[in-house]
Amino acid sequence: MAVPWRTTGAGLELAVRVTPRGGEDRITGIVEDAAGGAWLAVRVAVPAEGGRANLAVRRLLARALGVPVSAVELRSGVASRRKRVLLRGPPVALRERAVALTAEAGARGGQARRR
Repeated sequence: MAVPWRTTGAGLELAVRVTPRGGEDRITGIVEDAAGGAWLAVRVAVPAEGGRANLAVRRLLARALGVPVSAVELRSGVASRRKRVLLRGPPVALRERAVALTAEAGARGGQARRR
């Protein structure tokens, strides 16, 4: 299965699929779209109104990957469920945290699935 991230000179770029009004803020695992693209599945409790869901996603990813919120930049998908996010920081360390994070999500019951 493909992974929803790639390292860049600035850090780690993530492909994220967001479910607003998802009950709670959490990362549920990796999902694959019909074209075979991998996305990090994220749920946030707030609705997608006035940028609230985007901010919740940035905060969740920052907390989960150990970077400040200011290091999490929404690159594309402001008004979409599918977003590209750049986490600024050491690329290798961020990738290792992302791998561990998705393994934990899978152990909690999140699973890879097609969307």
